[in-house]
Amino acid sequence: MKAIRYHAYGDRSVLRYEDAPEPKAEPGQVVVQLAAAGVNHLDVWVREGVYGSRVPMPHIGGSDGAGVVVKVGPGVRRAKEGDQVALSPGLSCGVCQECLSGQDNLCSEYVIIGAGPNGTYAEQVAVPEANLLPLPPKLSAVEAASLPLVLVTAWHMLVTLAKVRPGETVLVLGGTSGVGSCAVQVAKLFGARVIATAQTAKAEQAQAVGADLLIDHSQEDIARRVRELTEKRGVDVVFEHVGEATWEASLKSLRPGGRLVTCGSTTGYRAITDLRYVYSRQLSIFGDYMGSKGELLEAWRFVQAGRIQPLIDRTFSLSDARSAHEHLEERRAVGKVVLEISA
Repeated sequence: MKAIRYHAYGDRSVLRYEDAPEPKAEPGQVVVQLAAAGVNHLDVWVREGVYGSRVPMPHIGGSDGAGVVVKVGPGVRRAKEGDQVALSPGLSCGVCQECLSGQDNLCSEYVIIGAGPNGTYAEQVAVPEANLLPLPPKLSAVEAASLPLVLVTAWHMLVTLAKVRPGETVLVLGGTSGVGSCAVQVAKLFGARVIATAQTAKAEQAQAVGADLLIDHSQEDIARRVRELTEKRGVDVVFEHVGEATWEASLKSLRPGGRLVTCGSTTGYRAITDLRYVYSRQLSIFGDYMGSKGELLEAWRFVQAGRIQPLIDRTFSLSDARSAHEHLEERRAVGKVVLEISA
C-alpha cells in the first residue's frame, strides 16, 4: 500500500510518499481502507520528535481517518466488512481501573493513533473494533475524518471539565481552528453565549459555526475587549489551546470563580502565571488530554443529528502531505486540513 512515512524526526521534508506493508487484522482488530485522513498539530509535533514519546521508525503519522472496513480479525463481534466508519483516535489497555470506569484517556498505557502505533496517513490502518465510529449518512469521509480528535477534546474540556451551563459566557481562543470551531459548537449546544477570537478576515467562518461575538486578536487587546463585552464582569469559561501568547489574557478574561480549560500550547509552553491572581480571584485551571471513547460516542450523536458540523479549510492528496503540513504550520488554515486518499 502507499503511505506517508518518515524514517527520522525532522521538518516536513522528512515526509515520504512510499510503499509500506499492509496492516494485518490482529485479534480484536479490523483493517480500514481509508478514504481520508485528518491533519492535526499533533501530527507535526510527533514528526518533529517534540511530542515526548518515541515512535518506531519508519513511522506513519496521522490520528484521524474515515473509510470502509475491509478485513476483520479474530474475536471481532460487531464490525463487518463493508462498514462505513470513522476512527476514535485514543488507544488504551481496556482492563485497568481507569478504562473500566470510562476514563480510558487516563490509562497509563493510553496512546493516540499515529503518536505510537502507525496512523492514518496511508491507504489502510489496523485499529481495535472499539475504535470504530459509524459514518453518518450525510457526512462525507473527508468531513468525518476532520472531527474525532478535535471533537472529543472540545467535549471533554467544556462538558466534562468546565461543566459549561446555559446562560454562561465562554471565550474560545482561535475560534476558527479545528478544535476551536468544535468548542464554539459544543458551548452553543449547552446554551452558552460564545465570544470567539479570530482575525477579521475569518469572522464569517467563526459566525458560521455559531460564535455570538468576535474579537480580532491581531488588532485588539483580548482581556480589555472581553471586559467591554461583558460589562466588566469577565467570562465564566476560557477555552485555551494557544498557550504562551494568550495565557495572561486568558486568565485576565475570567470572572472571579471562573474556569480555564487548556489542551495545547501551539505558541509555546512557557506561560507565566501570577498565582496571586489565581487564588485571589478563586480561579480554576483544568488541563486536558483528549477524552474518553464514551465521551466521543456521546458527542458523535450530535454529529449524526447534524448539530455539530465540520469546518473544512481545504484538502490535499495523500502524496502532497508536505504541503498540507506547511499549510497548517504557517497558520493559513481556517478549520481543518484533510488528506484525500485514493486506493
